[in-house]
Amino acid sequence: MKKILGYLNAWVIAPGEVLKVKVSTYGSERYHADLVRVICGDANPDHGIYREEEIDAPFSGEYTGRLQPIDCGSYAVLPNSPEFTTLDSFTVQAWIWPTTPDKGEQGIITHWQDDPAHGFALLIDDSGALAMKVGDGSGNVSEVSIDKPLATRRWHLVSGLYDAKSGQISVCQEPINVDHENHQAAIATKQINPGKVGTTDSPLMFAAFPMMQANGKPGSQCHFNGKIDRPRLTAGILSAAERSVVAWDALPHERNRHVIGAWDFSHDIGTDVVSDVSPNGLHGYTVNLPSRGCKGYNWSGAEQDWKQAPQEYGAAHFHDDDLYDAGWETDFEYIVPDDLRSGVYAVRLKADDDEWYVTFFVRPPRGTTTSKLAFLASTVTYMAYSNYHWLFHERFSEVTEAMWATLEKTEVFLQEHNELGLSTYDTHSDGSGVRYASRLRPVLNMAAKTPLWSFNADTLIMGWLENQGIEYDVITDEDLHQEGASLLDQYQAVLTGTHPEYYTTPMWDGMRAYLARKGRLIYLGGNGFIWRCALSSEMPGILELRRPEDGIRYRDEEPGESYLEFTGEYGGLWRRLGMPPQALVGVGTVAVGFDASGYYKRKEASFDSRASFIFEGIGDDEVIGDFGIVGGGASGGEIDAVDPMMGTPSHTLVVASSEGHSENTYLAPDECGFNHSAMNGTQNPNVRADMTFFETPGGGGVFSVGSISWSGSLSHNDYDNNVSRITRNVIRRFLDNKPFVMPD
Repeated sequence: MKKILGYLNAWVIAPGEVLKVKVSTYGSERYHADLVRVICGDANPDHGIYREEEIDAPFSGEYTGRLQPIDCGSYAVLPNSPEFTTLDSFTVQAWIWPTTPDKGEQGIITHWQDDPAHGFALLIDDSGALAMKVGDGSGNVSEVSIDKPLATRRWHLVSGLYDAKSGQISVCQEPINVDHENHQAAIATKQINPGKVGTTDSPLMFAAFPMMQANGKPGSQCHFNGKIDRPRLTAGILSAAERSVVAWDALPHERNRHVIGAWDFSHDIGTDVVSDVSPNGLHGYTVNLPSRGCKGYNWSGAEQDWKQAPQEYGAAHFHDDDLYDAGWETDFEYIVPDDLRSGVYAVRLKADDDEWYVTFFVRPPRGTTTSKLAFLASTVTYMAYSNYHWLFHERFSEVTEAMWATLEKTEVFLQEHNELGLSTYDTHSDGSGVRYASRLRPVLNMAAKTPLWSFNADTLIMGWLENQGIEYDVITDEDLHQEGASLLDQYQAVLTGTHPEYYTTPMWDGMRAYLARKGRLIYLGGNGFIWRCALSSEMPGILELRRPEDGIRYRDEEPGESYLEFTGEYGGLWRRLGMPPQALVGVGTVAVGFDASGYYKRKEASFDSRASFIFEGIGDDEVIGDFGIVGGGASGGEIDAVDPMMGTPSHTLVVASSEGHSENTYLAPDECGFNHSAMNGTQNPNVRADMTFFETPGGGGVFSVGSISWSGSLSHNDYDNNVSRITRNVIRRFLDNKPFVMPD
């Protein structure tokens, strides 16, 4: 059982900058903290390669433990206003698209406070029906329900009305019927004592009820799952015709002067701002990042891009398991000293018989380097996989992965604590795909002594670099995103990790510009440079990913919602955007298989004088990488090959290709137009990894191994093997100042 976790304000930090450490304990009253450098994070005792180094730090010592709560679930907050507290008779309404109406009470639009109950709430009740309740502040709560469940994933105009003079409360749901369906409108009323609803200090909220957390901070409960579009609040009782006008009009105050608030989620997409388009300007904000850029009740299908028809993308999709920032208080801080070398570090936390490594990366002082070689840590990919639930939530995960799902203690803890949030491989509780993943929370699969995928697999490379005595700096995806080619230009060569899968446009442009000049890239992985994603310029530490149409998808995208909220760009595969990885690094993903890995054999091009440096000390017929801790070989997991049609440079040398792949290694979906009986590694020659090299006009070059599992072979035989030798040969030549020369 996990007893301690933590997270940081940043994953990458430079000397002189401040690291804020946030810790929560689960049953332990005390904990100890110290600093370590993580050299190799693979703690499997059968491998015997784990290495860490303790570092003196001023924060080392004992601390008092405490449980820090997490307010999980997305919602919107409109700060309290006299416009809300002076309500007499009123009408509240919105378009909603409920996805789990049967899950229990869910707030739609609430201005509510418990103990004693006062305010009002338009909600879904325990029966899945639309309801309205009001409280007078004296302990009297009145509720009316339609007693007819809302239709799942269908648009309804829902309204709640309260007449303070007559004491009548009413609710009405009016569905927009789709083809072949005939859901009926329904209304329910109830008579109570006349008078104003009780005044509350709580804010107006969309998609949740307010709640006070254990730490005394405001939070939320009873979250709504689904979309909300054009929520409205109007003074007075509106007729059905008047409600329709207010609901359909983008600027309803021009039709009805009694409109108090008219909120429009099509404004400020890509931010947490909720804009009120009425003259009152009752603006608010979202919490935990509900999805924006979502098609609304009036989507016609004529436009797929929210920027071209914003009036049809006025919905926000809320989920009860969304999470952006865990919001923990800082336990202690650490100013990174000037003499701390660049590398991978962790704040090591120990509580009773448990420990946790809070990982971070120290880069050189900004604008400087301390080595000719940079290791580019795939922090955007780590974020995409953060708190990966897929293996134990999906029905066919074991068949897909070709292995039994065995859970270690961090994964068991993650199952029991869904408030820690999801990865972009998971689905929300309502079945929709997860589009956002954050680093501002504990990430249970980015730490030393956890399973290899995907951070610890990269430490296999850094452990090898340390073993070989090769000096290197560590930089990260977020650095590349912010600084572009100017970051990479400082280095003679750049080394990737095992799986640099997710790339933002600034990252892609920066890498391409670096290589177009004189850059040298050593791509030691597979399935890299695959998906376009986005980082927010407004909200640090959050990744957005939408997976339309093609590629290896662990979940489908909602039709009409393929354009990224943060940037407005079309999401998906870089290949489909006209920029396949083959055009960048020579190879691109062709096949996937996780049960066993293959090996490489040299090709005729390996004897070309241009490639002689790669194979120094390697025999002509030597089998390369028929060993390793990832599937037993150097070619596996996800593998890449050349494709001239996809842009592999014409002068690329394919110096080796893999063999020995299993019947559970299949062609990737984007490599196969339709399924057939010869798609796997025992039958299809296209299931292979290509090891490649090509020069660039600026004197640089690119070497690729085309395999995720390459790094797992480096440590074999105490690091004395041909995979290690080839990698060392390439790095030595790439760090040599002698320019590469383009062939005739």
